[in-house]
Amino acid sequence: MGMEELFRAKFGRSPEKIEPLTAAGSNRRYWRLSADGISAVGVKGTDSAENRAFCEIAGHFRSKGINVPEVYAVSDDGLCYLQEDLGDQSLFSCLSDRSLVRKAVESLPTIQVKGAEGFDFDRCYPVKAFDSRSVMFDLNYFKYSFLKLCGVEFDEMLLQDDLESLCSDLLKVPSDGFMYRDFQSRNVMVRDGQPWFIDFQGGRRGPLQYDLASFVWQAKAAFPKDFKAELVDAYIDALKALIPVDEPVFRNDLSLFVFFRTLQVLGAYGFRGLYEKKPHFVESIPYAMRNLAEILEDFPKDKYPYLVSVLNRLIESRKAEKPVARIPDGLQEGVLSVDVMSFSYKKGIPDDISGNHGGYVFDCRGMHNPGRYEEYKHLTGLDQPVIDFLESHGEVQEFINDACTMVYRHADCFLERGFNHLSVFFGCTGGQHRSVYCAEHVAANIKARYGDRVVVRLVHRERGRDRVL
Repeated sequence: MGMEELFRAKFGRSPEKIEPLTAAGSNRRYWRLSADGISAVGVKGTDSAENRAFCEIAGHFRSKGINVPEVYAVSDDGLCYLQEDLGDQSLFSCLSDRSLVRKAVESLPTIQVKGAEGFDFDRCYPVKAFDSRSVMFDLNYFKYSFLKLCGVEFDEMLLQDDLESLCSDLLKVPSDGFMYRDFQSRNVMVRDGQPWFIDFQGGRRGPLQYDLASFVWQAKAAFPKDFKAELVDAYIDALKALIPVDEPVFRNDLSLFVFFRTLQVLGAYGFRGLYEKKPHFVESIPYAMRNLAEILEDFPKDKYPYLVSVLNRLIESRKAEKPVARIPDGLQEGVLSVDVMSFSYKKGIPDDISGNHGGYVFDCRGMHNPGRYEEYKHLTGLDQPVIDFLESHGEVQEFINDACTMVYRHADCFLERGFNHLSVFFGCTGGQHRSVYCAEHVAANIKARYGDRVVVRLVHRERGRDRVL
């Protein structure tokens, strides 16, 4: 039974529209199915056991009153399921709303403590608990998928000794909560002003500090130090309402998991970005490196001394700060790859991932900003009220026409000369309204003009959205 059949079985009608949704870094694929004002999200995975873990955890969490999507139906082979549609707004697009970020952090202890109550961890996938094998897998992932790819030399035996010591220390921390495993702002949806939680299929029994470190020190969130401290305080206060907490011990253990989680994330960014050449992960590396540098400033000098010395050499060399990604394999001769991206100037101008350092960066900040008005603050340039606002002022169309005139001239030249990559970036204050609108429309115009002669990749960096037109 496919997704259309699941939709029909749940709602008694066939979907009128099926739209693909961004899958981020996973191998799972998502679609929005809708008809007559009803919508649901269809998910297709490659592993029925992983899907089953999500569905069973979701059912358990809902029984505890935790905000997770309802699973409506599952296919007979377990590879597809239909779940509640929580909309398109992730917390990642609302990180400037500190009260909303705090709400997510204050909800985490309930997930970890109440979520663990009465739950059979044998249902988890791929393992039921945080253990030495999974820790060493992540640390070796960092070693081979990041350090090696960055060209950093190290003594294999000395580094392994420190990695094993770190593993031993991590496993000494009490491990009796539900560990979400990937608790970060892209896995928190916002509906009616409240956080809702997704993508917990990798959850297992584990230490509470892991998820807090994952969220507060999420690389691209780039929370300032004072706000990180505020979030940790808010989390501990919420946790104390559920269980007794030895605060000094908890904070000390948290610093260890912040260190570990940063190495783990760099391993993932190395594999997905430096090896698989996925732009979202390439762009995340400098943020994670800045996190690492900040962590090492206060890290005990006598703890894992060889590992810390290697990390300091990595930071000083800046080899990971400006990675060069190549054009995806298999691009046909005579086809131009065009990357169109929206971004926030507050978080820096994106690198041209081709390594050519060419193309255009358009500054949208000269236009009237809908973000200055309360009714538009939680919307984006993809939402109709913002579209109406921008188009009613008239200046955005002239801006897009001027941008397209320049881009078309460049694209014509590149196609004639056999070049294979062009970057077109649009920036505004928050990367949320004006730049998103402009990137959407210019990308569509480029594709409409050149058709199969171009492959247009559209990325809204601060929104965490990435698709090929």
